[in-house]
Amino acid sequence: MQSTLASGNSRLLISRCISKKFPDSLGPSDSESLENLKQKENTFLTILKGANSFLPHVVLGSTILALIYPPSFTWFTNRYYAPALGFLMFAVGVNSSEKDFLEAFKKPAAIFAGYIGQFAVKPLLGYLFGTLAMTVFDLPTSLAAGIMLTSCVSGAQLSNYATFLTDPQMAPLSIVMTSLSTATAVFVTPILSLLLIGKKLPVDVKGMVSNILQIVVAPVAGGLLMNRFFPQICNAIRPLLPPLSVFVTALCVGAPLAINIESLVSPSGMSVLLLVIAFHLSAFILGYLLSGIAFHKAPDVKALQRTLSYETGMQSSLLALALANKFFQDPLVGVPPAISVVIMSLMGFSLVMLWAKKKETVIG
Repeated sequence: MQSTLASGNSRLLISRCISKKFPDSLGPSDSESLENLKQKENTFLTILKGANSFLPHVVLGSTILALIYPPSFTWFTNRYYAPALGFLMFAVGVNSSEKDFLEAFKKPAAIFAGYIGQFAVKPLLGYLFGTLAMTVFDLPTSLAAGIMLTSCVSGAQLSNYATFLTDPQMAPLSIVMTSLSTATAVFVTPILSLLLIGKKLPVDVKGMVSNILQIVVAPVAGGLLMNRFFPQICNAIRPLLPPLSVFVTALCVGAPLAINIESLVSPSGMSVLLLVIAFHLSAFILGYLLSGIAFHKAPDVKALQRTLSYETGMQSSLLALALANKFFQDPLVGVPPAISVVIMSLMGFSLVMLWAKKKETVIG
């Protein structure tokens, strides 16, 4: 009996020692720490995914920094523009899904309107302001060609994000509009460039087609294919894409401005600045007004107007800059696209803040 009690006590003592030395992994304290770790991880992922919310401030900050201290961006030379644009296009492909596109295709009239705004209204404005540059402002042909080239490129991915910030339900529609203009830019942009600029400066149509295939179509297609066949890899890298995209966008906004700062502050540069501002302002206004007329009976007409205003007013000026540096010998051709990168970003996100504030007032 005593031996049994002693044995039982010793077992109890041993079990207590073991429990103290090796606590249960599912104990309350460990569960709490595991939960905290998960919360921290989720918070970190949320911060990464929400990095794009800082994009308007980053664009403004990059502009100011490039003006105050150009060397902060001048290292990001022309040779980096094409890879940078390719990365942004790849990010668009990775973040795109078939479901979003199928939903957006239920509005073919709006998609067509966006396409007309991008490749009909915008080139006409480009030709108008390019002609004014030569006739009224007496600027060199190369600067006028730069304005026209800027008007011939596809839609900007920043328009998708601007739409998301203002009207989230319209973001897939904006993505479809931009994707369609981007996909067909491989043929449309060189043809438009030939029509508008061909009589003024030589245009390498075949070279432009090849270049757009490399820095636009291939990265977007690569992102879509990776998202389709390697979803786990996409899920792993997707949280990193927003902060990297913001960083790349900051470089793409600041570098052209810093590199062309001397051209910008010259008398002709100030004239180009005014013309580019007028060009984008006209595009934003026409996109808003014309879509209001075309879709005045639609229940979501205001949201459509804002979406089409972004789509018409913003284009891939970085692509125009890459094409200018690649296919035109005169460096002045790249000045209007460089200014356009900054102006259309600042104007677009100014409208985001204006329209978002108005929506909050109406809801309130």
